[in-house]
Amino acid sequence: MTDALFLADFDGQPPAVGQHWTLTGPEARHAATVRRIGPGERVVIGDGAGFAITGVVTATGKDTLTIEVTEHRRLPASTHRWVAVQAIAKGDRSELAVEMLTEQGIDEVIAWQAARSIARWSAEKAPKALARWRNTAREATKQSRRLRIPKVTGPVTTKHLLQRVAAADLALIWHETATDTIAELTLPEQGEVLFVTGPEGGISDDELQQLVDAGARPVLLSDGVLRTSTAGVVGLAQLHLLRALATPRGPESAR
Repeated sequence: MTDALFLADFDGQPPAVGQHWTLTGPEARHAATVRRIGPGERVVIGDGAGFAITGVVTATGKDTLTIEVTEHRRLPASTHRWVAVQAIAKGDRSELAVEMLTEQGIDEVIAWQAARSIARWSAEKAPKALARWRNTAREATKQSRRLRIPKVTGPVTTKHLLQRVAAADLALIWHETATDTIAELTLPEQGEVLFVTGPEGGISDDELQQLVDAGARPVLLSDGVLRTSTAGVVGLAQLHLLRALATPRGPESAR
């Protein structure tokens, strides 16, 4: 089984290989008390920004976990930056989307208040709702053993979304009326690839036209209509495959 991942702030000074280092606080409590990780087991402790240390546990306490550092890890630079625009959905649909996108290696998730979003984030609700999305991304990062927590931003209006679409190297819209599939795309050699997932009621005709005018390309994902919680991760998986088929096998293509 892959070594468990926990998150910590190294304050810019990660411990050297061979040094003993102690994790404290809620993460250490979860490791030692909830997960019951004990001496002799290996763990990975990351900063959530692409760097991590691997070590063997030498001692535990109620809210401490001490390891001997055996390795430094750094996430290789990526040729592409994957950005998911996720329409705000009712219930836990949005958070499910954030969870699965994180597991699949998304770099940024943008919360979009679409015209047909049933759930509405008021000025009072937005900070708490965004915090839930961010916590979901953090926990999914740990579960999937990824070294970088995706950036979670928003909520944005369609007006502000158009600016991001125009700035992307490639912008896509998952839409059931599209005729092109991902297999027909040519990815840019590098840069930001942004894709838009609509809400339960779909993207309105006006929004669709505005997004197309800003440079986004409608793409068909499936022969059926996918839920807002699953369309993004299905699309991202297909984009990963498209890049893998176009890239010689190596560390980057495996990410």
